[in-house]
Amino acid sequence: MVDYNFHWRPVIRKLPELLEAGLLTLEVAMLSMIIGIVVGMLLAISRMSGPAPLRAFATTWVELARNTPVLFQLFFFGFGLGAFGLHLSPYLIVLMGLSFNNAGYLAENFRGGFQAVPDTQLRAARSLGMTATQAYIRIIIPQVLRIVYHPMTNQMVWAVLMSSLGMLVGFRELSGETQFFASKTYRIFEYFAMTAVIYYVIVKIVLLVSKLAARRLFRY
Repeated sequence: MVDYNFHWRPVIRKLPELLEAGLLTLEVAMLSMIIGIVVGMLLAISRMSGPAPLRAFATTWVELARNTPVLFQLFFFGFGLGAFGLHLSPYLIVLMGLSFNNAGYLAENFRGGFQAVPDTQLRAARSLGMTATQAYIRIIIPQVLRIVYHPMTNQMVWAVLMSSLGMLVGFRELSGETQFFASKTYRIFEYFAMTAVIYYVIVKIVLLVSKLAARRLFRY
């Protein structure tokens, strides 16, 4: 290591490709969060007030998502479905794997948020003539989103970082692109050091945007 000579020029030359891969990382993380929020909300409502089969389905989803490694979940969508003849692109494998995991974790966050809203608010909304759907959309869910906003931000950061596992199923996001260039030039340390900086900047941008959005939405 003492005799190691750093060569940053190859990394600098490939910096535009690395930044483009960073945008792909951000894109798949954001899409997985949007899908995770929608599915997670449905899972939380199903676990609290759905019929028994739906409760069992939601509970099984949450248990599998929270108690198995993300890598195994990616392999399931990549190689598990492939065993049944359903072959997905690396992009879809990562998107579905992260969405599955995000939905499981967010479902529990939403369930806690629903339980934090007093039942009297739902009854008050119904007494004013709202249907149950209107009461949830206009009264309950906005409060739940405010309660779980910061855990959702943490989940978004987690999705950005966990997308790096996508290189193990052939996805050329930031880590996959870094691995590709590093293996061609043997400048392993330089490429991964630059990639670490890019990940750090992406996460800081996510946190900053989330903070600004919270001020706008919730008047903190």
